[in-house]
Amino acid sequence: MAGLRRGAEPGGPGPYAGPPFGMLRYGLRTAVVDWLLARVPTPRRNPFALAYLAVVGATTTFGKLADPDLVLRLQEASSSDGHNLLHHPLRALLFSGFWVAGQVWMPYLWAFAFTVAPLERRVGSGRAAAVFAIGHVTATLLSQAVVITAVETGRLESAAMDYLDIGVSYGVLASLGALAGLLSRRGRLLALGGAAALIAEQIATENDVVTAVGHPVAVLTGVVLWRWLRRGPGRRLRPAPVEAPGVGSAPAPSPGGAPVLDAG
Repeated sequence: MAGLRRGAEPGGPGPYAGPPFGMLRYGLRTAVVDWLLARVPTPRRNPFALAYLAVVGATTTFGKLADPDLVLRLQEASSSDGHNLLHHPLRALLFSGFWVAGQVWMPYLWAFAFTVAPLERRVGSGRAAAVFAIGHVTATLLSQAVVITAVETGRLESAAMDYLDIGVSYGVLASLGALAGLLSRRGRLLALGGAAALIAEQIATENDVVTAVGHPVAVLTGVVLWRWLRRGPGRRLRPAPVEAPGVGSAPAPSPGGAPVLDAG
């Protein structure tokens, strides 16, 4: 029977050279795959995000297949424009977020995957849904308040009160703003910088008062919720660090090792 090569095993004769490069590369590849799989939305990890995407997918499919006049009537009844907000506020605020602007659903899949889903994994479904709803309602009310004021002062034509206003962008941007507060400093700057660049591009290329007001308000709404989310029960807990007796000036931990909030 062939003997072991010297230095091939820990504890054997000679220095241990460690695993071959191929094993290191395999381990790295496995770690990357595990990291990606842990972030793929699943019904268990992301019930809110997937359920909302299913609703939006259903309305988008309906918009493609149903009679165009019927679709337009339903969207106009669901729109959160100034006229509907003044006469049917609850209906407008609720149903306007169940449609997408246009007939393409795939971009919203990626938008949810990179904003709503990771936020839900960190803070739980209830708080993620609350962020989405608060962002949608706040941005809608403030942007349409600007439109109503502009119409009353003669800066916009009265038809602006009936412009179709539907979509999920307010909730998605509020989720992005909220998620930024739970990331590292570099990730926070990247998320907020990307949101600012997107909004600046939209303002420069689109002559739309609602977008120019609503999108920044949605992001800022998510930012305002940072403190609430960081203190929420959905954050991870870790054991309190234990100091060696007589070392340092920190007080001794409470009996039982009470958990402390991990804000990382």
